[in-house]
Amino acid sequence: MASTISCDVAIVGAGLAGGMIALALKAKHPALDVRLIDAAPMVGGNHLWSFFGSDVAAGARWIVAPLVVHAWQGYDVRFPAHARTIDETYFSIESERLDREVRRVLPADALMLGQKVSGASPTAVVLANGDRIEAKGVIDARGPGDLSLLDLAWQKFVGRELVLKAPHDSPTPIVMDATVPQIDGYRFIYCLPLADDRMFVEDTYYSDTPDLDVETLTTRVHDYAEARGWAVAQAARVESGVLPVAMGGDFEAYWRSGGAHVAKAGMRAGMFHPTTGYSLPDAVRTASMLAGLSDFSGAKLHDTTHAMARATWKSRGFYRMLDTMLFRASEPEERYRILERFYRLSPALIGRFYAGRSTMTDKARVLTGKPPVPIARAVRAIAGSMRP
Repeated sequence: MASTISCDVAIVGAGLAGGMIALALKAKHPALDVRLIDAAPMVGGNHLWSFFGSDVAAGARWIVAPLVVHAWQGYDVRFPAHARTIDETYFSIESERLDREVRRVLPADALMLGQKVSGASPTAVVLANGDRIEAKGVIDARGPGDLSLLDLAWQKFVGRELVLKAPHDSPTPIVMDATVPQIDGYRFIYCLPLADDRMFVEDTYYSDTPDLDVETLTTRVHDYAEARGWAVAQAARVESGVLPVAMGGDFEAYWRSGGAHVAKAGMRAGMFHPTTGYSLPDAVRTASMLAGLSDFSGAKLHDTTHAMARATWKSRGFYRMLDTMLFRASEPEERYRILERFYRLSPALIGRFYAGRSTMTDKARVLTGKPPVPIARAVRAIAGSMRP
């Protein structure tokens, strides 16, 4: 027989955004009855999220601090004509740590995993088994809405955690190694030294299509390790994904596609960096903002998250313009030249770019100098993206 559960806030989707919101709400409002609902058996799934120290504002670091598993000072980038080490803090969060922290903070009955959701409204969640959760307010943090409403390219990847037979020779992360053959758009290898004898290696592409051949990319991960002289003793978990890179689209239509009047967070709210597709910095900002509220009604949660997402989308037109130049004005095998030029700029500018906080001076600096794409083609690409 179906039952009804009452609570203060119901969060649908126990991924990065939903998990962080639950942690932040319980930290700032211990008496708040929060329910976290997901069809999966674990919080966060199977993911490794990384971020730069400058991605998270000082006032919100308390949200991510308990989740950090790995930390480094400095990271490397490598291109055919340019390589450097950038003195910036870099951190990684593993989904296992997020799951453990959420279970530690939330009461057992607040974590409703293995529960498929058939519908959500501003004040109720209906489960596939017929049970109903009635809340003062609902936040939908499940995956993306209708991505066909956005003009997108894709960042896609396959990563493998490798246990090595001997210590490796790379003590700092390699955020981009673009010295590899350029295939299917802009290709680079991403490496995280998780321990002296463990390396996470990810084969990444800025591609025109979301098609992902996991088997082929996994083979390329092992080929890269072999070329680096890293003898693999054991291959551990595989992580793969396809992230949207936004060049344009109808934000309001996208918002409505995920439920017109329901509060949203994460990818469902369109809260991701247009160029990288990463959502962690926005997830932290959203969690921090929601933790500062005192009214958790469905209407208030919707209006607040919608206003934040709409303002964020509006402020990031510069990044969408750059994405248009990257994908529409340069040949796929030449895209690396844009990133190679970008990584010659100052570390502070690079940090603000990834955090989505580029200043007007930053934007002018990115666009000045000898362009790495034909000017006429860039103008045509940008003009085309502005048409209805």
